[in-house]
Amino acid sequence: MIALTLAEIAEIVGGRLHATDGSPVVTGTIEFDTRKVTEGGLFLALPGERVDGHDFAAQAVASGAAGVLAGREVDAPAVIAPPVPTRHANAYVLAGDKNGEGAAVLEALAKLARHVTDRLEDLTIIGITGSAGKTSTKDLIAQVLRPVGDVVAPPESFNNELGHPWTALRAGEDTRFLVLELSARGVGHIANLCQVAPPKFGAVLNVGTAHLAEFGSREGIAQGKGELVEALPEDGVAILNADDPLVAGMASRTKAKVVLVGEHPNADVRAVDVELDEQARASFTLKTAQGDAQVKLALNGTHQVGNALVAAAIALELGATPDEVAQRLGSAQRVSAHRMVITDRPDGVTVIDDAYNANPDSVRAALKALASIARSTTPARRSWAVLGPMAELGDDAVREHDEIGRLVVRLDISKLVVVGDPARAMHQGAHLEGSWGDESVLVPDADAAIALLSGEVRPGDVVLVKASNAYRLWRIAEALLEAGTK
Repeated sequence: MIALTLAEIAEIVGGRLHATDGSPVVTGTIEFDTRKVTEGGLFLALPGERVDGHDFAAQAVASGAAGVLAGREVDAPAVIAPPVPTRHANAYVLAGDKNGEGAAVLEALAKLARHVTDRLEDLTIIGITGSAGKTSTKDLIAQVLRPVGDVVAPPESFNNELGHPWTALRAGEDTRFLVLELSARGVGHIANLCQVAPPKFGAVLNVGTAHLAEFGSREGIAQGKGELVEALPEDGVAILNADDPLVAGMASRTKAKVVLVGEHPNADVRAVDVELDEQARASFTLKTAQGDAQVKLALNGTHQVGNALVAAAIALELGATPDEVAQRLGSAQRVSAHRMVITDRPDGVTVIDDAYNANPDSVRAALKALASIARSTTPARRSWAVLGPMAELGDDAVREHDEIGRLVVRLDISKLVVVGDPARAMHQGAHLEGSWGDESVLVPDADAAIALLSGEVRPGDVVLVKASNAYRLWRIAEALLEAGTK
Protein backbone atom coordinates (compact mmCIF):
# COMPACT_ATOMS: atom_id res chain seq x y z
CA MET A 1 0.00 0.00 0.00
CA ILE A 2 1.11 3.57 -0.47
CA ALA A 3 2.26 5.25 2.76
CA LEU A 4 -0.51 7.08 4.64
CA THR A 5 -0.70 8.55 8.12
CA LEU A 6 -3.50 7.56 10.47
CA ALA A 7 -4.79 11.12 10.12
CA GLU A 8 -4.95 10.76 6.35
CA ILE A 9 -6.73 7.42 6.67
CA ALA A 10 -9.26 8.94 9.06
CA GLU A 11 -9.98 11.69 6.54
CA ILE A 12 -10.30 9.23 3.64
CA VAL A 13 -12.77 6.95 5.44
CA GLY A 14 -14.63 9.72 7.25
CA GLY A 15 -13.61 8.37 10.64
CA ARG A 16 -12.10 9.84 13.78
CA LEU A 17 -8.80 9.37 15.58
CA HIS A 18 -8.58 7.64 18.95
CA ALA A 19 -5.57 7.55 21.31
CA THR A 20 -3.30 9.09 18.66
CA ASP A 21 -2.46 12.45 17.11
CA GLY A 22 -2.65 10.78 13.70
CA SER A 23 1.05 11.08 12.91
CA PRO A 24 1.97 7.34 12.78
CA VAL A 25 2.52 6.27 9.18
CA VAL A 26 1.12 3.04 7.77
CA THR A 27 3.82 1.59 5.52
CA GLY A 28 3.17 -2.14 5.90
CA THR A 29 0.32 -4.45 4.99
CA ILE A 30 -3.26 -4.40 6.20
CA GLU A 31 -4.15 -7.51 8.18
CA PHE A 32 -7.11 -8.91 10.13
CA ASP A 33 -5.02 -11.67 11.78
CA THR A 34 -2.60 -10.53 14.50
CA ARG A 35 -0.26 -13.40 13.57
CA LYS A 36 0.30 -11.76 10.17
CA VAL A 37 0.76 -8.16 11.30
CA THR A 38 3.81 -6.52 9.72
CA GLU A 39 5.95 -3.64 10.96
CA GLY A 40 4.15 -0.40 10.19
CA GLY A 41 0.99 -2.21 9.13
CA LEU A 42 -2.67 -1.52 9.85
CA PHE A 43 -4.75 -4.00 11.84
CA LEU A 44 -8.43 -4.49 11.00
CA ALA A 45 -10.52 -5.11 14.11
CA LEU A 46 -13.29 -7.37 12.87
CA PRO A 47 -15.84 -9.26 14.98
CA GLY A 48 -16.25 -12.97 14.38
CA GLU A 49 -18.37 -15.84 15.64
CA ARG A 50 -15.75 -16.93 18.20
CA VAL A 51 -13.42 -13.95 18.73
CA ASP A 52 -13.59 -10.20 18.27
CA GLY A 53 -10.62 -8.48 16.66
CA HIS A 54 -11.21 -5.40 18.81
CA ASP A 55 -9.95 -7.42 21.78
CA PHE A 56 -6.58 -7.90 20.04
CA ALA A 57 -5.89 -4.27 19.10
CA ALA A 58 -3.15 -3.73 21.70
CA GLN A 59 -1.52 -7.02 20.75
CA ALA A 60 -1.47 -5.98 17.08
CA VAL A 61 0.26 -2.69 17.88
CA ALA A 62 2.73 -4.48 20.13
CA SER A 63 3.50 -6.72 17.16
CA GLY A 64 4.42 -3.71 15.03
CA ALA A 65 1.19 -2.28 13.63
CA ALA A 66 1.14 1.49 13.26
CA GLY A 67 -2.50 1.53 14.29
CA VAL A 68 -5.91 -0.10 14.11
CA LEU A 69 -8.98 0.43 11.94
CA ALA A 70 -11.84 -0.32 14.32
CA GLY A 71 -15.59 -0.06 14.72
CA ARG A 72 -15.37 1.12 18.36
CA GLU A 73 -12.77 2.53 20.72
CA VAL A 74 -9.95 0.12 21.57
CA ASP A 75 -6.87 0.14 23.82
CA ALA A 76 -4.54 1.20 21.01
CA PRO A 77 -4.00 4.05 18.51
CA ALA A 78 -6.88 3.76 16.08
CA VAL A 79 -9.04 5.18 13.35
CA ILE A 80 -12.67 4.64 14.37
CA ALA A 81 -14.78 3.93 11.30
CA PRO A 82 -18.06 5.82 11.04
CA PRO A 83 -21.16 3.67 11.67
CA VAL A 84 -23.22 2.35 8.78
CA PRO A 85 -26.78 0.94 8.81
CA THR A 86 -26.91 -2.50 10.42
CA ARG A 87 -28.47 -4.00 7.30
CA HIS A 88 -25.50 -3.02 5.14
CA ALA A 89 -24.44 -5.00 2.07
CA ASN A 90 -21.11 -5.81 3.71
CA ALA A 91 -22.60 -7.20 6.91
CA TYR A 92 -23.42 -10.62 5.49
CA VAL A 93 -19.72 -11.53 5.47
CA LEU A 94 -19.42 -11.32 9.25
CA ALA A 95 -21.55 -13.79 11.15
CA GLY A 96 -20.56 -12.33 14.53
CA ASP A 97 -21.24 -8.70 13.64
CA LYS A 98 -24.12 -8.07 16.02
CA ASN A 99 -23.57 -4.34 16.46
CA GLY A 100 -22.61 -3.43 12.90
CA GLU A 101 -19.01 -2.64 13.90
CA GLY A 102 -17.62 -5.06 11.34
CA ALA A 103 -19.76 -3.56 8.58
CA ALA A 104 -18.39 -0.13 9.51
CA VAL A 105 -14.81 -1.38 9.27
CA LEU A 106 -15.47 -3.06 5.91
CA GLU A 107 -17.08 0.09 4.54
CA ALA A 108 -14.07 2.11 5.67
CA LEU A 109 -11.73 -0.48 4.15
CA ALA A 110 -13.57 -0.20 0.83
CA LYS A 111 -13.18 3.60 0.84
CA LEU A 112 -9.49 3.25 1.61
CA ALA A 113 -8.99 0.75 -1.22
CA ARG A 114 -10.78 3.04 -3.68
CA HIS A 115 -8.59 5.98 -2.63
CA VAL A 116 -5.37 4.00 -3.05
CA THR A 117 -6.28 2.46 -6.42
CA ASP A 118 -7.36 5.88 -7.73
CA ARG A 119 -3.98 7.29 -6.68
CA LEU A 120 -2.07 4.63 -8.64
CA GLU A 121 -2.41 6.11 -12.11
CA ASP A 122 -0.29 3.44 -13.86
CA LEU A 123 -2.30 0.58 -12.36
CA THR A 124 -4.42 -1.66 -14.63
CA ILE A 125 -7.18 -3.45 -12.73
CA ILE A 126 -8.47 -6.77 -14.05
CA GLY A 127 -11.66 -8.30 -12.63
CA ILE A 128 -12.74 -11.92 -13.01
CA THR A 129 -16.06 -13.48 -12.16
CA GLY A 130 -17.89 -16.70 -12.95
CA SER A 131 -19.54 -19.65 -11.26
CA ALA A 132 -16.38 -21.76 -11.52
CA GLY A 133 -12.72 -21.29 -12.38
CA LYS A 134 -12.11 -17.80 -10.97
CA THR A 135 -9.10 -18.75 -8.87
CA SER A 136 -7.41 -20.89 -11.52
CA THR A 137 -7.93 -18.15 -14.12
CA LYS A 138 -6.64 -15.49 -11.73
CA ASP A 139 -3.49 -17.54 -11.21
CA LEU A 140 -3.02 -17.93 -14.97
CA ILE A 141 -3.52 -14.24 -15.70
CA ALA A 142 -1.03 -13.25 -13.01
CA GLN A 143 1.62 -15.59 -14.42
CA VAL A 144 1.04 -14.49 -18.01
CA LEU A 145 1.34 -10.79 -17.09
CA ARG A 146 4.24 -11.05 -14.63
CA PRO A 147 6.95 -10.87 -17.34
CA VAL A 148 5.58 -7.43 -18.26
CA GLY A 149 5.37 -5.86 -14.80
CA ASP A 150 4.66 -6.32 -11.10
CA VAL A 151 1.36 -8.13 -10.43
CA VAL A 152 -0.75 -8.23 -7.28
CA ALA A 153 -3.34 -11.02 -7.07
CA PRO A 154 -5.23 -12.51 -4.12
CA PRO A 155 -4.00 -15.64 -2.41
CA GLU A 156 -6.47 -18.50 -2.83
CA SER A 157 -10.04 -17.14 -3.14
CA PHE A 158 -10.05 -13.72 -1.46
CA ASN A 159 -12.98 -12.40 -3.46
CA ASN A 160 -15.64 -10.91 -1.17
CA GLU A 161 -16.20 -7.64 0.70
CA LEU A 162 -13.19 -8.34 2.90
CA GLY A 163 -10.79 -10.12 0.57
CA HIS A 164 -11.41 -7.79 -2.38
CA PRO A 165 -10.29 -4.49 -0.77
CA TRP A 166 -7.65 -6.35 1.29
CA THR A 167 -6.08 -7.50 -1.98
CA ALA A 168 -6.46 -4.11 -3.68
CA LEU A 169 -4.55 -2.51 -0.82
CA ARG A 170 -1.58 -4.78 -1.60
CA ALA A 171 -0.96 -2.60 -4.66
CA GLY A 172 1.80 -0.01 -4.43
CA GLU A 173 3.68 2.47 -6.57
CA ASP A 174 5.49 -0.31 -8.48
CA THR A 175 2.38 -2.41 -9.15
CA ARG A 176 1.34 -2.46 -12.78
CA PHE A 177 -1.46 -5.05 -12.70
CA LEU A 178 -4.04 -5.79 -10.01
CA VAL A 179 -5.89 -9.04 -10.71
CA LEU A 180 -9.05 -9.48 -8.65
CA GLU A 181 -11.69 -12.17 -8.26
CA LEU A 182 -15.26 -10.99 -7.73
CA SER A 183 -17.79 -13.25 -6.05
CA ALA A 184 -21.43 -12.63 -5.28
CA ARG A 185 -24.29 -14.10 -3.33
CA GLY A 186 -26.87 -11.73 -4.68
CA VAL A 187 -27.62 -9.03 -7.21
CA GLY A 188 -25.65 -5.85 -6.52
CA HIS A 189 -22.67 -7.48 -4.83
CA ILE A 190 -20.36 -7.39 -7.86
CA ALA A 191 -21.44 -3.83 -8.66
CA ASN A 192 -20.38 -2.87 -5.14
CA LEU A 193 -17.01 -4.57 -5.52
CA CYS A 194 -16.42 -2.74 -8.79
CA GLN A 195 -16.81 0.53 -6.89
CA VAL A 196 -13.99 -0.52 -4.55
CA ALA A 197 -11.43 -1.05 -7.33
CA PRO A 198 -12.85 -0.07 -10.75
CA PRO A 199 -11.67 -2.59 -13.37
CA LYS A 200 -10.36 -1.72 -16.83
CA PHE A 201 -10.63 -5.36 -17.92
CA GLY A 202 -13.52 -7.61 -16.93
CA ALA A 203 -13.73 -11.34 -17.66
CA VAL A 204 -16.87 -13.45 -17.18
CA LEU A 205 -16.03 -17.15 -17.29
CA ASN A 206 -19.37 -18.92 -17.05
CA VAL A 207 -22.82 -18.93 -15.52
CA GLY A 208 -23.46 -22.11 -13.59
CA THR A 209 -25.42 -23.04 -10.49
CA ALA A 210 -23.07 -21.98 -7.69
CA HIS A 211 -25.03 -19.78 -5.22
CA LEU A 212 -28.28 -20.80 -6.86
CA ALA A 213 -29.97 -20.55 -3.45
CA GLU A 214 -29.21 -16.83 -3.25
CA PHE A 215 -29.93 -15.90 -6.88
CA GLY A 216 -32.91 -18.17 -7.48
CA SER A 217 -32.09 -19.06 -11.11
CA ARG A 218 -29.26 -19.17 -13.63
CA GLU A 219 -30.74 -16.05 -15.21
CA GLY A 220 -30.46 -14.34 -11.83
CA ILE A 221 -26.85 -15.46 -11.58
CA ALA A 222 -26.21 -14.07 -15.08
CA GLN A 223 -27.75 -10.76 -14.00
CA GLY A 224 -25.36 -10.58 -11.06
CA LYS A 225 -22.24 -11.69 -12.95
CA GLY A 226 -22.95 -9.22 -15.74
CA GLU A 227 -22.58 -6.31 -13.33
CA LEU A 228 -18.84 -6.63 -13.96
CA VAL A 229 -19.09 -5.76 -17.66
CA GLU A 230 -21.59 -3.00 -16.91
CA ALA A 231 -18.98 -1.37 -14.67
CA LEU A 232 -16.29 -1.22 -17.36
CA PRO A 233 -15.38 2.14 -18.90
CA GLU A 234 -15.76 2.83 -22.62
CA ASP A 235 -12.03 2.31 -23.11
CA GLY A 236 -12.14 -0.97 -21.16
CA VAL A 237 -12.26 -4.54 -22.42
CA ALA A 238 -14.86 -7.20 -21.64
CA ILE A 239 -13.65 -10.80 -22.06
CA LEU A 240 -16.69 -13.06 -22.53
CA ASN A 241 -17.00 -16.83 -22.92
CA ALA A 242 -18.43 -17.49 -26.37
CA ASP A 243 -19.24 -21.09 -25.39
CA ASP A 244 -21.73 -19.99 -22.71
CA PRO A 245 -24.79 -18.28 -24.24
CA LEU A 246 -25.65 -16.48 -20.99
CA VAL A 247 -22.15 -15.00 -20.88
CA ALA A 248 -21.91 -14.18 -24.58
CA GLY A 249 -25.24 -12.39 -24.24
CA MET A 250 -23.66 -9.92 -21.82
CA ALA A 251 -22.01 -8.14 -24.77
CA SER A 252 -25.04 -5.86 -25.03
CA ARG A 253 -24.61 -4.76 -21.41
CA THR A 254 -21.31 -2.92 -21.82
CA LYS A 255 -19.88 0.03 -23.71
CA ALA A 256 -16.41 -1.49 -23.50
CA LYS A 257 -14.69 -3.41 -26.28
CA VAL A 258 -15.89 -7.04 -26.31
CA VAL A 259 -13.52 -9.95 -26.93
CA LEU A 260 -15.12 -13.39 -27.20
CA VAL A 261 -13.07 -16.42 -26.18
CA GLY A 262 -13.72 -20.15 -26.43
CA GLU A 263 -13.96 -22.99 -28.91
CA HIS A 264 -17.02 -21.48 -30.60
CA PRO A 265 -16.42 -20.47 -34.26
CA ASN A 266 -17.36 -16.88 -33.40
CA ALA A 267 -14.66 -16.55 -30.72
CA ASP A 268 -12.04 -13.85 -31.32
CA VAL A 269 -9.49 -15.79 -29.28
CA ARG A 270 -10.11 -19.43 -30.03
CA ALA A 271 -8.81 -22.89 -29.21
CA VAL A 272 -8.92 -25.57 -31.90
CA ASP A 273 -7.59 -29.12 -32.10
CA VAL A 274 -7.71 -29.59 -28.32
CA GLU A 275 -6.02 -32.79 -27.14
CA LEU A 276 -5.38 -34.23 -23.68
CA ASP A 277 -2.37 -36.25 -22.57
CA GLU A 278 -2.26 -39.05 -20.00
CA GLN A 279 -2.66 -36.57 -17.12
CA ALA A 280 -5.43 -34.55 -18.81
CA ARG A 281 -3.06 -31.72 -19.72
CA ALA A 282 -4.39 -29.90 -22.75
CA SER A 283 -2.60 -28.84 -25.90
CA PHE A 284 -4.28 -26.79 -28.60
CA THR A 285 -3.84 -24.29 -31.39
CA LEU A 286 -4.41 -20.72 -30.24
CA LYS A 287 -6.07 -18.79 -33.07
CA THR A 288 -6.12 -14.98 -32.89
CA ALA A 289 -6.37 -11.99 -35.21
CA GLN A 290 -2.62 -11.50 -34.66
CA GLY A 291 -1.78 -15.06 -35.76
CA ASP A 292 -1.73 -18.61 -34.43
CA ALA A 293 0.46 -20.39 -31.90
CA GLN A 294 0.71 -23.85 -30.35
CA VAL A 295 -0.05 -24.08 -26.64
CA LYS A 296 0.74 -26.97 -24.33
CA LEU A 297 -0.51 -26.48 -20.76
CA ALA A 298 1.16 -27.92 -17.68
CA LEU A 299 -2.18 -27.67 -15.87
CA ASN A 300 -4.64 -30.54 -15.64
CA GLY A 301 -8.17 -30.66 -16.96
CA THR A 302 -9.82 -29.65 -20.21
CA HIS A 303 -11.54 -26.80 -18.36
CA GLN A 304 -8.14 -25.09 -18.18
CA VAL A 305 -8.39 -24.40 -21.91
CA GLY A 306 -11.12 -21.83 -21.36
CA ASN A 307 -9.21 -20.31 -18.44
CA ALA A 308 -6.09 -20.07 -20.61
CA LEU A 309 -8.01 -18.33 -23.39
CA VAL A 310 -9.13 -15.62 -20.98
CA ALA A 311 -5.53 -15.03 -19.89
CA ALA A 312 -4.43 -15.05 -23.53
CA ALA A 313 -7.04 -12.48 -24.55
CA ILE A 314 -5.98 -10.09 -21.80
CA ALA A 315 -2.28 -10.48 -22.62
CA LEU A 316 -2.95 -9.92 -26.32
CA GLU A 317 -4.92 -6.76 -25.58
CA LEU A 318 -1.95 -5.53 -23.55
CA GLY A 319 0.45 -6.00 -26.46
CA ALA A 320 1.77 -9.56 -26.23
CA THR A 321 2.24 -11.63 -29.39
CA PRO A 322 0.57 -15.04 -29.80
CA ASP A 323 3.95 -16.76 -29.48
CA GLU A 324 4.70 -14.88 -26.25
CA VAL A 325 1.29 -15.82 -24.89
CA ALA A 326 1.79 -19.48 -25.80
CA GLN A 327 5.18 -19.58 -24.10
CA ARG A 328 3.87 -17.98 -20.92
CA LEU A 329 0.81 -20.23 -20.79
CA GLY A 330 3.00 -23.28 -21.29
CA SER A 331 5.21 -22.37 -18.35
CA ALA A 332 2.32 -21.50 -16.00
CA GLN A 333 2.08 -23.72 -12.94
CA ARG A 334 -0.62 -24.48 -10.42
CA VAL A 335 -0.44 -21.91 -7.62
CA SER A 336 -3.40 -22.37 -5.26
CA ALA A 337 -3.60 -25.44 -3.04
CA HIS A 338 -6.12 -28.30 -3.35
CA ARG A 339 -7.02 -27.47 -6.94
CA MET A 340 -6.37 -30.31 -9.36
CA VAL A 341 -3.17 -31.28 -7.56
CA ILE A 342 -2.19 -34.58 -9.22
CA THR A 343 0.34 -36.74 -7.41
CA ASP A 344 1.58 -40.21 -8.31
CA ARG A 345 2.36 -42.46 -5.36
CA PRO A 346 5.38 -44.78 -5.57
CA ASP A 347 3.00 -47.73 -5.97
CA GLY A 348 1.31 -46.20 -9.03
CA VAL A 349 -1.80 -44.82 -7.35
CA THR A 350 -2.66 -41.35 -8.70
CA VAL A 351 -4.31 -38.96 -6.24
CA ILE A 352 -6.19 -35.91 -7.55
CA ASP A 353 -6.72 -33.37 -4.77
CA ASP A 354 -9.36 -30.92 -6.02
CA ALA A 355 -11.01 -30.56 -2.64
CA TYR A 356 -10.74 -26.83 -2.05
CA ASN A 357 -14.25 -26.15 -3.30
CA ALA A 358 -17.07 -27.67 -5.30
CA ASN A 359 -20.13 -26.64 -7.27
CA PRO A 360 -21.90 -28.59 -10.02
CA ASP A 361 -19.80 -27.07 -12.80
CA SER A 362 -16.43 -27.62 -11.17
CA VAL A 363 -17.37 -31.16 -10.12
CA ARG A 364 -18.32 -32.01 -13.70
CA ALA A 365 -14.98 -30.66 -14.93
CA ALA A 366 -13.07 -32.66 -12.31
CA LEU A 367 -14.96 -35.87 -13.14
CA LYS A 368 -14.18 -35.47 -16.83
CA ALA A 369 -10.50 -35.03 -15.97
CA LEU A 370 -10.63 -38.17 -13.81
CA ALA A 371 -12.23 -40.16 -16.63
CA SER A 372 -9.70 -38.86 -19.14
CA ILE A 373 -6.73 -39.83 -16.98
CA ALA A 374 -8.15 -43.28 -16.24
CA ARG A 375 -8.77 -43.97 -19.94
CA SER A 376 -5.37 -42.70 -21.11
CA THR A 377 -3.84 -46.17 -20.75
CA THR A 378 -4.71 -49.58 -22.16
CA PRO A 379 -6.26 -51.25 -20.30
CA ALA A 380 -7.98 -48.36 -18.57
CA ARG A 381 -7.10 -47.73 -14.94
CA ARG A 382 -9.64 -48.17 -12.16
CA SER A 383 -11.08 -44.79 -11.17
CA TRP A 384 -12.50 -43.53 -7.87
CA ALA A 385 -14.63 -40.41 -7.37
CA VAL A 386 -14.66 -39.45 -3.69
CA LEU A 387 -17.22 -36.67 -3.52
CA GLY A 388 -18.64 -34.64 -0.66
CA PRO A 389 -21.52 -32.17 -0.52
CA MET A 390 -21.84 -29.09 -2.71
CA ALA A 391 -23.00 -26.08 -0.72
CA GLU A 392 -25.33 -23.13 -1.41
CA LEU A 393 -27.62 -24.86 -3.91
CA GLY A 394 -30.88 -24.12 -2.08
CA ASP A 395 -33.96 -25.96 -3.32
CA ASP A 396 -31.93 -27.46 -6.19
CA ALA A 397 -29.51 -29.28 -3.88
CA VAL A 398 -31.12 -32.72 -4.25
CA ARG A 399 -31.45 -32.43 -8.04
CA GLU A 400 -27.88 -31.18 -8.52
CA HIS A 401 -26.38 -33.90 -6.32
CA ASP A 402 -28.52 -36.50 -8.09
CA GLU A 403 -27.25 -35.34 -11.49
CA ILE A 404 -23.62 -35.60 -10.38
CA GLY A 405 -24.22 -39.19 -9.25
CA ARG A 406 -25.73 -40.00 -12.63
CA LEU A 407 -22.79 -38.35 -14.43
CA VAL A 408 -20.34 -40.56 -12.54
CA VAL A 409 -22.10 -43.60 -14.01
CA ARG A 410 -22.26 -42.12 -17.54
CA LEU A 411 -18.53 -41.42 -17.45
CA ASP A 412 -17.96 -45.07 -16.52
CA ILE A 413 -16.05 -44.17 -13.37
CA SER A 414 -15.37 -47.38 -11.47
CA LYS A 415 -16.18 -46.39 -7.89
CA LEU A 416 -18.14 -43.58 -6.27
CA VAL A 417 -17.63 -42.80 -2.58
CA VAL A 418 -20.15 -40.24 -1.37
CA VAL A 419 -19.07 -38.58 1.88
CA GLY A 420 -21.70 -37.15 4.22
CA ASP A 421 -25.47 -37.41 4.35
CA PRO A 422 -26.01 -33.96 2.71
CA ALA A 423 -24.63 -35.55 -0.47
CA ARG A 424 -26.82 -38.68 -0.23
CA ALA A 425 -28.64 -37.79 -3.46
CA MET A 426 -25.39 -38.41 -5.38
CA HIS A 427 -25.41 -42.00 -4.16
CA GLN A 428 -29.09 -42.38 -5.00
CA GLY A 429 -28.62 -40.82 -8.44
CA ALA A 430 -25.81 -43.24 -9.25
CA HIS A 431 -28.01 -46.19 -8.34
CA LEU A 432 -30.93 -44.88 -10.37
CA GLU A 433 -28.61 -44.38 -13.36
CA GLY A 434 -27.45 -47.98 -13.23
CA SER A 435 -24.67 -48.52 -10.69
CA TRP A 436 -24.95 -51.79 -8.79
CA GLY A 437 -23.41 -53.59 -5.84
CA ASP A 438 -20.64 -51.59 -4.22
CA GLU A 439 -19.93 -49.35 -7.22
CA SER A 440 -21.42 -46.50 -5.19
CA VAL A 441 -21.00 -46.26 -1.42
CA LEU A 442 -22.30 -43.70 1.06
CA VAL A 443 -20.07 -43.10 4.10
CA PRO A 444 -20.78 -40.74 7.02
CA ASP A 445 -17.55 -38.73 7.12
CA ALA A 446 -13.97 -38.31 5.97
CA ASP A 447 -12.61 -40.80 8.48
CA ALA A 448 -14.93 -43.49 7.15
CA ALA A 449 -13.87 -42.67 3.60
CA ILE A 450 -10.18 -42.93 4.56
CA ALA A 451 -10.79 -46.31 6.20
CA LEU A 452 -12.62 -47.62 3.13
CA LEU A 453 -10.04 -46.36 0.65
CA SER A 454 -7.06 -47.59 2.65
CA GLY A 455 -8.43 -51.11 2.40
CA GLU A 456 -9.57 -51.07 -1.23
CA VAL A 457 -7.38 -48.75 -3.32
CA ARG A 458 -4.76 -50.74 -5.18
CA PRO A 459 -1.72 -49.90 -7.35
CA GLY A 460 -2.68 -48.23 -10.62
CA ASP A 461 -5.93 -46.69 -9.35
CA VAL A 462 -6.80 -43.02 -9.91
CA VAL A 463 -8.59 -41.29 -7.01
CA LEU A 464 -10.32 -37.90 -7.23
CA VAL A 465 -11.27 -36.10 -3.99
CA LYS A 466 -13.66 -33.12 -4.25
CA ALA A 467 -16.19 -31.30 -2.05
CA SER A 468 -17.13 -27.83 -0.88
CA ASN A 469 -14.44 -26.15 1.17
CA ALA A 470 -16.23 -26.30 4.51
CA TYR A 471 -16.06 -30.11 4.55
CA ARG A 472 -12.22 -30.16 4.39
CA LEU A 473 -12.13 -33.37 2.39
CA TRP A 474 -8.55 -32.68 1.35
CA ARG A 475 -7.76 -34.64 4.51
CA ILE A 476 -8.71 -37.72 2.51
CA ALA A 477 -6.24 -36.86 -0.23
CA GLU A 478 -3.53 -36.17 2.33
CA ALA A 479 -4.20 -39.50 4.04
CA LEU A 480 -3.96 -41.33 0.72
CA LEU A 481 -0.63 -39.68 -0.06
CA GLU A 482 0.71 -40.41 3.40
CA ALA A 483 -0.32 -44.05 3.05
CA GLY A 484 1.66 -44.24 -0.16
CA THR A 485 4.90 -43.42 1.66
CA LYS A 486 4.61 -46.32 4.10
